[in-house]
Amino acid sequence: MLFKIEKRVQAPATIKIAVLLISLAAGFCFASVIFLVKGVHPVYALSKILSGSFGSLYGLKETVTKSIPLMLTGVGLTVAYRGKFWNIGAEGQLLFGAIAATWIALKYGANMSSYAVIPLMFGSGFIGGALWGIIPAIMKTKLRINEVITTLMFNYIAAEFVQFLVYGPWKGKSQWGFPYTDNFPPSATLSLIPSTRIHYITLIIALAVIAIAYFIIMKTNFGYEIRVIGDNPDAGKYAGISFTRTTVVIMILSGGFAGLAGVGEVAGVHHHLTYPWTISSGYGFTSIIVAWLAKLNPVYVIVSSFFLGGILIGGDTIQTSFGLPYATVNIFNGLILLFLIMGDFFLEYRIRLAGRRL
Repeated sequence: MLFKIEKRVQAPATIKIAVLLISLAAGFCFASVIFLVKGVHPVYALSKILSGSFGSLYGLKETVTKSIPLMLTGVGLTVAYRGKFWNIGAEGQLLFGAIAATWIALKYGANMSSYAVIPLMFGSGFIGGALWGIIPAIMKTKLRINEVITTLMFNYIAAEFVQFLVYGPWKGKSQWGFPYTDNFPPSATLSLIPSTRIHYITLIIALAVIAIAYFIIMKTNFGYEIRVIGDNPDAGKYAGISFTRTTVVIMILSGGFAGLAGVGEVAGVHHHLTYPWTISSGYGFTSIIVAWLAKLNPVYVIVSSFFLGGILIGGDTIQTSFGLPYATVNIFNGLILLFLIMGDFFLEYRIRLAGRRL
């Protein structure tokens, strides 16, 4: 045989860093084909994307704004993926968090102070996202239905439900016929850092959630149970770990964190419920890349969400500078995710070639 594939005991840190950098570089290279087809020099295009996101104060402020929901949805997915529950439904869980927060804002916002209604909105948003995440968890543990299918399809149900609300019973009387709810009262909106769109309360919550998720995964018995059922469900069952209980709690946390992102978007950015694709610019799907780029480490989610937030902002540069559709960003992100997953192969296996190991 010319080569032999061997299982690694543990990949060295240098291999992990090298694989990550090579995967990102490969993603960028293949994405460059899109620019070449349109007659744009790839290096120039990438430099414009990065400078638009990180090369100006305005770009940095907008990148931080985009990174907030990515942090919350991304850290939720790290919890789920650690337990090998393949949650593809953060988008729908975010939307249900937004729905729950909107209901609180419209029903109680005018009669309550911000000190009461804002925590109530975040609490209800967490519950809304968690409930939308529990259903696929129960379907997997009790009915053995694949969670990739259920969580993915639940995204479309959530999006259609948002449209039903804004076109139907929740359509605002003060919105001149547009499919929005009425604007939230001032007490139900989040304060911003001056001259930015950064709703700092949600940013603080996101950083706190990351710290909590890291503590849960790395320092608690429940975190140990998550890692065990993720690595070997049979071993977890033998050790007395309840697969059903652990999976349900995982999705309470994963869906709940995404729900918090939905609260931040409607209360901090839009101030009403509107089209689902306006509330979330694909955050639930982009956060899959955030989680994988962070290597399922909650702390690294801070960096990966900032990077992917910049890529999303760079999508505006693609439109204005080169006339390419915003969907180009989705192709770009998809290629990055593809090569990150391919790179994980070399973290788990090594190749012996002509007496050498790679």
